[in-house]
Amino acid sequence: MSPDVQLDTPTPATTREPDGLAALLPRWHLLRDAEEGEPLRALLAVIAEQLDRVRDGVEQGYEDLFVETAAPWVLPYLGDLVGYRTLPGYERVLTEGLHDGGRDALAEAIAPRADVAATVANRRRKGTLHLLEEISEQVAGWPARAVELSRLVAHNQPVKLYRDTGRGRLADLRDGSALALAGGPFDTAARTVDVRRSNSTKRQGGRTPAGVGLFVWRLRPYSLTASPAYCIDRARNLYTFSILGNDTPLATKPVPEPSPTHLATVDNVPALIPRRLLHDRLTDYYGPGKSLVIRRDGEDQPVPPSDIVVADLSDWRYRPKRGQIAVDPELGRIAFGSRSAPRQGVWVDYHYASGADLGGGEYERPDRVARPDAAFYRVGPGQPYRQIMDAYRAWQHDRRADRMGPEGIIEITHSGAYQEQLDFDLDPGDRLEVRAAEGTRPVIRLLDWYSNRPDALNIRGISEDCAPHERPRLVLDGLLVAGRGINVTGPMGAVVVRHSTLVPGWSLEPECAPHSPEEPSIVLERTTACLQVEHSILGTVEVIGDEVSEDPLDIHLRDSILDATGHDREALSAPDCRHAHAVLHLHRTTVIGEIHTHAVQIAENSILTGKLHVARRGIGCLRYSYVPAGSRTPRRHRCPTGARPLFTSERYGSPWYGQLADLPHSRLRSSGGTPIPEEIRRGSDDGAELGAFHDLYRPQREDGLRARLAEYTPAGTDAGIFFVT
Repeated sequence: MSPDVQLDTPTPATTREPDGLAALLPRWHLLRDAEEGEPLRALLAVIAEQLDRVRDGVEQGYEDLFVETAAPWVLPYLGDLVGYRTLPGYERVLTEGLHDGGRDALAEAIAPRADVAATVANRRRKGTLHLLEEISEQVAGWPARAVELSRLVAHNQPVKLYRDTGRGRLADLRDGSALALAGGPFDTAARTVDVRRSNSTKRQGGRTPAGVGLFVWRLRPYSLTASPAYCIDRARNLYTFSILGNDTPLATKPVPEPSPTHLATVDNVPALIPRRLLHDRLTDYYGPGKSLVIRRDGEDQPVPPSDIVVADLSDWRYRPKRGQIAVDPELGRIAFGSRSAPRQGVWVDYHYASGADLGGGEYERPDRVARPDAAFYRVGPGQPYRQIMDAYRAWQHDRRADRMGPEGIIEITHSGAYQEQLDFDLDPGDRLEVRAAEGTRPVIRLLDWYSNRPDALNIRGISEDCAPHERPRLVLDGLLVAGRGINVTGPMGAVVVRHSTLVPGWSLEPECAPHSPEEPSIVLERTTACLQVEHSILGTVEVIGDEVSEDPLDIHLRDSILDATGHDREALSAPDCRHAHAVLHLHRTTVIGEIHTHAVQIAENSILTGKLHVARRGIGCLRYSYVPAGSRTPRRHRCPTGARPLFTSERYGSPWYGQLADLPHSRLRSSGGTPIPEEIRRGSDDGAELGAFHDLYRPQREDGLRARLAEYTPAGTDAGIFFVT
C-alpha cells in the first residue's frame, strides 16, 4: 500500500483534557511558561494523560462489578460467582490475537452478556419450552421455536380407555394454513414414531417418545421502504417487489412475544411467508408497519386489502379480475388487471431475508466515519437537489469558488431509484463521499445513455501532475449499483466501496441468474487508485495498466463477496485473462471465481472457489484460507485442503447467497455434494467459518446453544437443533 493511502477506519472519540492541569495554575506561571516555550504545559499534559488512564481504570473497575457494564473478558468471572458454566471456546478470546474488533465480537458470541445475567433465573425454569426459546436468543441471538416432538407421535389407544388427545388423527385437508405449515416447526399433525434421535449428527429424526426440537432461524429480516417495484412488461401490469427484476421471497416482520411464558408463533420469527398463510391472514401481514405494503400511482394511501388476492404467479398465467391485484409472496411478484394497470408506477414496502449486514441495505452502518468539516448536499424528495449530479455540480462550484473545503458529502435521503449518468471529475485534494442516509437504500441504475462509448459510473482524477498526498478520494457508502459497472481512471488516491452492492453480472434474470455474467463491476484503467471494499458485494474487477512504468495497484477486500458468477470465470484479472497489475489484500472474503494477479500480500480467513494464479510467489502469505488444488500461490500457513466448500446458493438475490451449506449427510449424498469439512466450517484463526460471514461466529454460537440445551433440558430428553434457515 502506498504511503499516501490510509485505510478508512473510524477514529474513537476522546474526552481527555490535556490542559486541564495547566488551567489550575496561577496566571503568572502560565505567562512565564509561555515565555520559555511552554515546557511546563507539555509536562502537565503528559501527567494529565496518565491521570486520565488511572481514572478510566478506576471507573472501569467499578463497572466491572455489574454484569450490565462489565468488560467482555470479565463476564465469565462474574458468572463463576453464581456457578455459570463457560461456553466452549472462550479461552481463545483470552489467548489468541484477533482482527480489529473481533475480540469483543467473539467474546459476545461465546459468553453473551444476557446468558450470564440470566443464569440464576434460567435454573429456576429448567425444563420448560419457553426457556429453550429464550436461551437461543440469549446465547446465539437466533429466534427459535421449541416443540415437544414427543407429543406429535401418533399412537393407538384402547377403546375402553379412549381419550381425545389429538394423537393419531388424519390431516385436516380443509385447514389450508395448517397444510402450508406442514413439515416445519409449526406443524401440528401427528406422525408415526421415528427412531432417529433429534440430536443425531448423521440424519435427524426427533419424533420419539422423548424428542424435543429447537427450530432456529438464522436469516434476518431486512426492510425496504418506499422502494420502486420493477415492471417487466410493456403493458405495465406485471411487477416484481425487487427493483432488479428477480424473484425474492418475502419475509415476515417479527412481532415481539407478549410475555416470557409465550411460545413463539409464526408471527414472532422471521419466517418466509407462504401463499396459503397470506391468503388466510392477509390483514395480519399487509398494511403500514407490517410485513408488506403496495402503493400505486404516487398515492400516499396503500392499496386496500380488499383489492388484494393471493395467487401463484409462477408462469404469470393467473389473470386477476378488474380492480384486483394478485400477490405471490413466495416469488415476490405482483400482477394487476390488464385494464387497471398503474400509469405512474408502483412502490412497495416489504421485508427480505439475508444472512448479515452485507451490501446495500436499510440496516444501521455503525462504522461510518464522522466528517465535521464536510459540506452536505442532500438529494431526494423535499431536499434541495433532485438528482445526484445536481448536488455534485453544486459541490464542484462551491469548491472551486473557495466557499467550501475539500470535503463534500452527497447524501441520498430515500430508497428510490436514480437513473442518470454519473461522471465524477475530481481535482487534487478533493474528498467526495456519495452515501445513503441512515435507514435508506438508494438504487443507482446505469442505463444505455450513449451509443458511441460504454456507459458506466465514471470516476476520474483530472490532474496528472498532483503530488501523491493530494490525489483525490471517493467513497461510495450504502448504495446499490445496477445496469453497468464503475470505471476509475487517472490519478486517484483511493476509491472506497463500503456497505454497497455492485450487482454481479450488472442485473438479474427472474431466477437470479446474472444478465451479463462476463461484464466487470469495476474497471481500474490506467489509474493510481487504491481500491478498498468493505462489507460489500461486487462482480469482476478488471485492471488495465502499464506494467513497465507504473507500480502495481493495491486492492483491499474485507468482509465482502467478490463474485465472478462462475468458478471458472475471472474475478480479478487483466484483459485476455492476463495477470492484473495489482497487489491483493483479502480479509474474511468469499471469492467466487479465479484470480490472476501480480501478487497477494495477505489472504486470511477467506475462501477462493476458483484457482489463484500469482506472478510473484515470493511476496505475501496465505493463512487460514481455502484455495483449490493447482493454484499458484505464495507461501501458505494452515490452509485447508480436501473437499471443496459447498454453498447453499451462489446466486446473488437469493436469501442464502454466499453462505456455506450445512446440509445433513443424507441430503448431500442425494444432491451429489460432500459435507463441509470442519477445517472450512471452523477453519479461521479464531475457530469461525471462512469467508464473508466469518464475523457471525456461527460455529461458536451453535456450540454454545448445544451446551445450554444439554444443561437445561430434563435428563433422558432427546433435544436437538433444527435450522429452518
